[in-house]
Amino acid sequence: MWRSERGAMVGRIVPGPLGTPSPEYARRHEEGPLDPAVMPSGDAVPVAVRYEDVRTLLGSTASSRNLRLPGLPRLVSGVGIDDDPDALINQDPPEHTRYRRIMYGAFTPRRTERWRPWIAALAGELLDGAGEEFDLVEAFAVRLPGQVICRLLGVPHEDYDRFVAWTDMFLTTSAATERVRYRGYTEFMAYARDLVARHRAEPGDDLIDLLVQARDEEDRLSEGELVNTVFALITAGHETTASMVSKGALRLMLHREQWDELVARPELAPTAAEEILRYDGPPASAFMRRMTEDVELSCGVLKAGSVVMPDLNAANHDPSAFPEPGRFNIHRFETQPPHPHLAFGYGPHRCLAAALARVELTEAIRALVTRRPTLRLAVPAEEIEWSDGLTCRPVALPVTEVPCPRPR
Repeated sequence: MWRSERGAMVGRIVPGPLGTPSPEYARRHEEGPLDPAVMPSGDAVPVAVRYEDVRTLLGSTASSRNLRLPGLPRLVSGVGIDDDPDALINQDPPEHTRYRRIMYGAFTPRRTERWRPWIAALAGELLDGAGEEFDLVEAFAVRLPGQVICRLLGVPHEDYDRFVAWTDMFLTTSAATERVRYRGYTEFMAYARDLVARHRAEPGDDLIDLLVQARDEEDRLSEGELVNTVFALITAGHETTASMVSKGALRLMLHREQWDELVARPELAPTAAEEILRYDGPPASAFMRRMTEDVELSCGVLKAGSVVMPDLNAANHDPSAFPEPGRFNIHRFETQPPHPHLAFGYGPHRCLAAALARVELTEAIRALVTRRPTLRLAVPAEEIEWSDGLTCRPVALPVTEVPCPRPR
């Protein structure tokens, strides 16, 4: 830890007990809306925590994702997400606008709604196939989005375990060394290139084929962009949703009265999903931005050249946007709230696959409360181990089925 200019001790922003929002947020909202925090790399970066400031930064044309200039702070040491210029998340307009326009057609709300029936069926099958006692993370939260993305991208099912291992390796910041992360990244990218080549040799009708067609017929995606897109869809489409499903299931089991209400009224699953996204999401705080011009925030001017981390989790727990932000309430989004949550970001880099993530999370919740209504934690909540990386979720979630009492 080190001291900020105001004399405050600066360290990492860590979650509270049981993955709850960081206790730091309340102080920062009031006293330090742009105080620095230490990134996993060890670099200290100002963190924006107020809802309106985060929206301003994410929506500003002065907010650049090009962090590859010498001397800038890093999110992680060694190879990281910020390094590849071909990655969609690292591009600025006009390249980003072109890239995003190509990809948008693959994830429209209308298209993702057509996927809902088989996603719901898959969620039910996974839960029906689990025993009376099982690890909800491994058997359900990880497998549901993993199998969904395999089907959507035409990834051979036998490759599932490989890309799960790579995703875990690359998204870890503390348990894996730089060398291990680099190996995971290079192996994963080589696999993505091979996958694109296979789809080009034997065209089909999945999402990769749509992107290959855009690349080959309209020459709108570079080869590097195409491979990076496949890489991003597999990692983001798997781990981020797995994190939300596992944390959402835990949150509902810890608020039993709300779980029971969902059992009685499974039609509440969509609004419960929105509260899970606000309360527990996103899996990562967002990504750092470099200011190309001065930007006015609630606490003053952020100068051109500054690097800042807009914290989506902190924004989603800003009391000026969400009354009683620390209270988990599945009814919060039943009526139009004064502010939409920022779990999927905001502005040009808002999550392209938000509609798919919503479908997966909603159908996961619906399946849990309809197929396994008496599910309980099999261990004390305090014994649950949490991951410590770019994503924060339970490593395992042992659960058990409690038989319903027989009527007399």
